[in-house]
Amino acid sequence: MLPPALRGWLGPVAALATLVVGVLGVRYAGHGEPGRVDRWFVRPTADSVRPPWRYVALTLDFLGEPAGSVLVVVACVAGCLLLRRPRAAVLVVAGVGVTVGVTTLLKHLVGRTIHGPGNLSYPSGHTAFFTALALMAALLATDRLGLGRTAGTSLVLIAALVAGAAMGWAEVALGAHYPTDALGGWCTALAVVPATAWLLDRTADRLTERPTGRRSDRPTV
Repeated sequence: MLPPALRGWLGPVAALATLVVGVLGVRYAGHGEPGRVDRWFVRPTADSVRPPWRYVALTLDFLGEPAGSVLVVVACVAGCLLLRRPRAAVLVVAGVGVTVGVTTLLKHLVGRTIHGPGNLSYPSGHTAFFTALALMAALLATDRLGLGRTAGTSLVLIAALVAGAAMGWAEVALGAHYPTDALGGWCTALAVVPATAWLLDRTADRLTERPTGRRSDRPTV
């Protein structure tokens, strides 16, 4: 699920994304107000989107909610199985599970809040989830189309950027997250999905390995 041609590029990208997540987490740990960077984009915590774009934002937000995300994951898994790509189906479940787990853990570790105590916001789980799905879809497309390093990496990064920007915009516009929360969620997916795909490939390859030869039990004459 992680084409060898992409490992040389996605490895450093994942490392840089991990660094960004850590730096932002340290910077905003325990905060309950928007930072200076957040104020550059929008007046955070304000529900600033109006129809018809509000309906778009609400639809995107629903896709990251428990009910919506389950529907999306089931549809993706079904699609992978119809394409006869069981490893891709496993990646969807594992990639989403690990991404959501990491964002949940980070929220409790960082402790940044929005709209009062108890509403943990960093990083954005919606943004991380949607970006993770886009990354996994792009990895599958890269493998099926046989794309090279440049084309494959471009497809993966563009898919992640479009998905992250769309969901990040929806969450910020609805006042559910600060812009830096969305950035943290986007980077979390960039860090988690390639690592999960690599580990899945390693595990699956080891399970399918077969010995190339066997020693004979007969005595040598």
